[in-house]
Amino acid sequence: MSYEFKLPDLGEGLTEGEIARWLVAEGQEIAEDDPLVEIATDKTTVEIPSPAAGTVSKILVGEGEVVPVGTVLVVIGGGGERPVPGTAAPNQVPARATPLVRSLAKELGVDLDALIGTGPQGRITEQDVRAAAGPKEGRREPLRGVKRQMFEHLTKAHSVPTVTWVEECDFTGVDLKLLVPLVLKACAASLQEFPELNARVEDGDLVYLDRYDIGIAVQTEQGLVVPVARDCDSRTLEELDADVRRLAEAAHAGTLAPEDLRGGTFTVTSAGRSAGLFTTTLLNHPEVAILGIHRIEDRAVVRDGEIVARRMGNVSVTFDHRVIDGKRAADFGLAVIDRLRDRA
Repeated sequence: MSYEFKLPDLGEGLTEGEIARWLVAEGQEIAEDDPLVEIATDKTTVEIPSPAAGTVSKILVGEGEVVPVGTVLVVIGGGGERPVPGTAAPNQVPARATPLVRSLAKELGVDLDALIGTGPQGRITEQDVRAAAGPKEGRREPLRGVKRQMFEHLTKAHSVPTVTWVEECDFTGVDLKLLVPLVLKACAASLQEFPELNARVEDGDLVYLDRYDIGIAVQTEQGLVVPVARDCDSRTLEELDADVRRLAEAAHAGTLAPEDLRGGTFTVTSAGRSAGLFTTTLLNHPEVAILGIHRIEDRAVVRDGEIVARRMGNVSVTFDHRVIDGKRAADFGLAVIDRLRDRA
């Protein structure tokens, strides 16, 4: 008796996933709960265990393919033979390509009926379609995993009409070793005064959120991820510092749990040593605002009529101008700056 394993619903409204890596091969004997496959979503990459024991008889979706929830990924058990690639009748070929691959073929003018797929079960892959479209200049590498997620996520964010407000902040008295947790605390307190920034757009509604779970943009070797620090309004600075360190370490190690990446209400980004004088930040869709901390360095400024050296840095607020007024966003940014100065 065979078991067909389908791409499960991974929550958070996700409708599709990418096969990042198969952890088994056809013909391999596996036990229940053995590692089966890694699935990449727009939130994270998760390892899924096998729900059944037996022989892996058919892998139906190749690595790098994106398929909707409910798609049969692999057959465990049973005695079915694997079809030889290219032996399907011509009218069966399009059924062996994902919607994404069919769309790409249409865009590039490639006839799927004329292709022989190189993927599992003779499935036509993105590489098959691009190769059939003719030689192209330069080395090509498909966008996969975190890079594909970044591409799709930021494409959505870039479609929102945003405005960015910028102001200087004097960080002279701020303990930069605690910069991120200090900013999280300042943002959480200020968001309570400006609730429209602690919100998201859903189905034409602006949804005001009464929790302060703030995402922290972390650049890793695999790409940008945004783990979430919970309850930033009520936790102590020491608790937040420990959580920020935990999330950053897990992000760089690639071990963030799905729940670490879900449910953010607002985002903070700081590039640390790589931060420029100012960069244009993009929204973390579907949130409506993001705060950036840019390069902090000694600058000559005027204090009480005298030129003195102070540790200065720019603070920005990028916001969805469809739902947030410019003055409110600016006042929020000033409130964060004031709270950081008060901590000094």
